[in-house]
Amino acid sequence: MNSNQEWKSRKDAATPRGVGVMCNFYAERAENAELWDIEGKRYIDFASGIAVLNTGHRHPKIVEAIKKQLDHFTHTAYQIVPYSSYVELAERINQLAPGKHTKKTAFFTTGAEAVENAIKIARSATKRPGVVAFSGAFHGRTSMGMALTGKVDPYKIGFGPFPGEVYHAPFPSAVHGMSVEAALSALHTLFKTDIEPSKIAAIIIEPIQGEGGFCVTPVAFMQALRTICDQHGILLIADEIQTGFARTGKMFAMEHFGVVPDLMTIAKSLAGGMPLSGVVGRAEIMDAPNPGGLGGTYAGNALAVASALAVLDIIADEKLVERANVMGQRLTRQLNDTMKDAKVNDRVSEVRGLGSMIAIEFKHPVTGVPDPEFTKKVQAYALDKGLLLLTCGVYGNVIRFLFPLTITDAVMTEALAILDAALRVN
Repeated sequence: MNSNQEWKSRKDAATPRGVGVMCNFYAERAENAELWDIEGKRYIDFASGIAVLNTGHRHPKIVEAIKKQLDHFTHTAYQIVPYSSYVELAERINQLAPGKHTKKTAFFTTGAEAVENAIKIARSATKRPGVVAFSGAFHGRTSMGMALTGKVDPYKIGFGPFPGEVYHAPFPSAVHGMSVEAALSALHTLFKTDIEPSKIAAIIIEPIQGEGGFCVTPVAFMQALRTICDQHGILLIADEIQTGFARTGKMFAMEHFGVVPDLMTIAKSLAGGMPLSGVVGRAEIMDAPNPGGLGGTYAGNALAVASALAVLDIIADEKLVERANVMGQRLTRQLNDTMKDAKVNDRVSEVRGLGSMIAIEFKHPVTGVPDPEFTKKVQAYALDKGLLLLTCGVYGNVIRFLFPLTITDAVMTEALAILDAALRVN
């Protein structure tokens, strides 16, 4: 017997409960925006492996690229025996990243690893210890990643103490009662009460918060951060791990803000499902660490690099930047149509996002407080009908939409019908 329940029993016996699992079924195969479990049930994937599959499951060009690399070699450790594909990918990322300055890129394996190394590089370049992050932020599950993350449950509970010299400031969000002016005032207060600007190596921020609820950084705030960083010699790090590679209707979300970061972390959809991350930044900053200070055994794995080169080709050839805007507008129209129902509208705090990085936040219709229970009902209804949705937000009251940008129009139509029904659940 090969049932979902059988495998769940084996999972519970063999793996720790700390690895939380959303679905009670097990994947058998997937194509583009569709996934089938081991019992044959089909699902439409609006999760994309947590924003990893902008180019969909098993894109033919990615499969071909990985197979081709398999015929040559799988691993040498780039730091021992280098390979040209790593250099080629770095060149292409340097060209695509925001800014006309000279850039360099180093590759790693996970998003958290990219964040860790961005902090290392910033501290090495500035000879300063301090780092400022924001409430609601998510930067990974490693010790430094947890320290930077601005959400306690479930990421920090029981795991302290965390690395020092990490400070948090409020993230500006009008729907949550924090204006740009108030957030900037709080940041300046932090400079007065916790750490002087001359001791801060970097400010790290997500252009759109991922786990924090798809909250878009206000343009005025991002531009003010750039000014503050320039004034005090602080490096601005953009965490583009979830926002990058066409998701927001730009290749990178920072292009929406008219602000060029000093360093940028990338991962997730960079390699179409293969584990690969990176840090790209100003050449002189990236060169600050001594040889041997950066790297990792699997950093820039050859199979993942081959996949990433194919991803960049797919984004360009299939015009996924433009498609992100088209599909995001289609989703937003559907949400707005559903919200014409007064009962639905009374439960919605906000629909927000850029491109195809869209979310809907729920509140209690009477009290107006965040409503994670209703959010779970929407998610559960959709899952039962074959649509995978992810929740997020500090209060767990936000649903984020992360469909592959390659999703067909027909499958999108099917998914939106399920979503419409899910939002009307009692």
